[in-house]
Amino acid sequence: MEQHNFVYVTFILSTPEKVWNAITDPDITCKYWSDPLSKNPAHVNVSEWKVGSNWEHVKMDDDRTVDLVGKVLEVNPPHKLILSWSRPNEINDESKHSRVTFDIEAYSEGLVRLAVTHEELDAQMWKGISSGWPSVLSNLKTFLETGRPMAGHISH
Repeated sequence: MEQHNFVYVTFILSTPEKVWNAITDPDITCKYWSDPLSKNPAHVNVSEWKVGSNWEHVKMDDDRTVDLVGKVLEVNPPHKLILSWSRPNEINDESKHSRVTFDIEAYSEGLVRLAVTHEELDAQMWKGISSGWPSVLSNLKTFLETGRPMAGHISH
């Protein structure tokens, strides 16, 4: 099976701590990992954020549907977070897991460089995240810089 990789880099007027919290705090995640103009519910990322702990990407619908799952592989707040990433029905097949790295660094005064690298993707997952990550990360940037998410961003 051919593997794909995806890298997205953005610069955010913020601090590394605020970017870290926006990635790991469900109360913040649900504000930008959603589409305010669609009927799609927001998502949250839920974990203890410790190496070896599980994480879940949970839809904020009535059923609290779990769309994605994985393990926390590396934690270095507020600079680096590495997760395994899979569909819930493939959690026991490590050959189908991909890997996401969030690199957060202070770039200059008041500016943070966020690089998200998603590796070892199958074709179907690559297709979904190649539009999903830019939408989510643009919305994250807008939320952190303005205090509100973009209106009408494309959810994945």
